[in-house]
Amino acid sequence: MTSPAVGSRDLPHPAREEIRLEGVLHALSDPMRLRIVRELAAVGDELSCSQFELPVTKSTTTHHFRVLRESGVIQQIYRGTAKMNGLRKDDLDDLFPGLLDALLDAAAGQAARLGDA
Repeated sequence: MTSPAVGSRDLPHPAREEIRLEGVLHALSDPMRLRIVRELAAVGDELSCSQFELPVTKSTTTHHFRVLRESGVIQQIYRGTAKMNGLRKDDLDDLFPGLLDALLDAAAGQAARLGDA
């Protein structure tokens, strides 16, 4: 039996059962990555990488997306030439009930308190 060819543009993601709490917490400990996740949660849909306006270089932005993807926080998929990013909310909620909502609420409260909203 021949396995399907994996496209050169397919990106590796951990399966749901491979997502680890410490990886998720590490990914969300960086302010830029937390900002990306907050934007995805606010939109509730996929966004392309180019829709994020981050005050860092393109290579640093790519690094942040890779950390989020490899930890299982986001899913990235190519649609045409755009790399689309979506929050893996269902997977995270099933594995760690309430964690993502609590972190997003805490981040929103901090942003309001510090004037970063």
